[in-house]
Parts: sequence; structure tokens; C-alpha cells
Amino acid sequence: MNSLFPQEKIAFDVPDAEIEYYPNFFSQHRANELFEKLKSEIPWQHDNITLFGKTYLQPRLTALFGNEGKSYSYSNIVMQPHSWNPLLLFIKNEIEEICAENFTTVLLNYYRDGKDSNGWHADNEKELGRNPVIASVSFGAERMFHLQHNTIKEQKLKIKLEHGSLLIMKGATQHFWKHQIPKTSKTIGPRINLTFRIIK
Repeated sequence: MNSLFPQEKIAFDVPDAEIEYYPNFFSQHRANELFEKLKSEIPWQHDNITLFGKTYLQPRLTALFGNEGKSYSYSNIVMQPHSWNPLLLFIKNEIEEICAENFTTVLLNYYRDGKDSNGWHADNEKELGRNPVIASVSFGAERMFHLQHNTIKEQKLKIKLEHGSLLIMKGATQHFWKHQIPKTSKTIGPRINLTFRIIK
């Protein structure tokens, strides 16, 4: 673990979801180091995305790493994984200590500024199976993470994802909730987010 002290954990009491947040999962110094390495060492790609018959450049850069042969598809994009590298294996191992899971894949998102975003969606692709565990670690500029229940409209949650933080979504979360990282007009720096998942 990152320190001799137990991790600070915030558990959110909302229906049909299990959501935990560790604000200081990585120390400031370690988070700074990992952010710079991720920015420079990951082979970032800029894919087209097709929504409602129109094709656009995705409003962020992405990369996929994982076990051999485990491709991942969303929004008509099929991504083939790069092989795990030491940097990502280090982060994966740290997260697996808390989650007690064995993740097969990580999807990385690079938000270059406040204009980059990720629209409403759930991580409910069939290859993730039932009740998937999604572990999301954030580096760089803080961004707001919005969650909304699919049928209970007044059930909403906003979490500020801090530099070096870990968010875990598990249980029925992906079946009952959707989430987004909205655009912001504030002048903010880049953010890199890694979402670890298990492809069946």
C-alpha cells in the first residue's frame, strides 16, 4: 500500500449502487510522477465516434491495455489492447490490493482541457458481464463526475475526482446508473483517467 495508514474511504449511500471513493489513494508526489509518465509513455489515439448516424472525433484521447486478445468495444469503436507495461502493472497491482479483483483490461482517457468530456453512459457492455467492478483512478486536473439513476430521477450524485484518487463502482451500479464527465468552461489543465475492468 501507499502508506502505513489505512486508506480514507467514502462510501455513498444511494439505491441500486455500491460506490466507494478514496480521495488520496496515491500520495501527491507519487500521483505527480505517474501523471507525467502516463502523459509521455502511453500511445494515445484519437478515434472517430459515431452517434446518431454522425461521425465526430472523440472529445478526448484514449488507449487500451490488457490481456492478450481481449478487445473492447463501445459506441461502434472496437479497440485492440496493447500489452501491459510496467507502469500500468504497478497501478493495477496497487488497486487490486483494495479491490481484491484481478483486472484484465484498462481503458485510459486523456482529457486535454475543459472542452474534452465523456457523455452520459454506463459501463454495461456485454463483455463486462453482470455487476461489473470498475475501478477508476484519476491524475491531473480535478473534474466533476456526475451520476444519475436511470429511473429514480431525483437520485443524482456529483463527485469531485481529485488528483491521485480512486473511485470504485460495483454491485448493480452499471445496470441502474449512468455517469458522465461534462465539459467545463473553466480554464483547467489536463487530466488522465484509468478505468480498470474485467472482460469475461
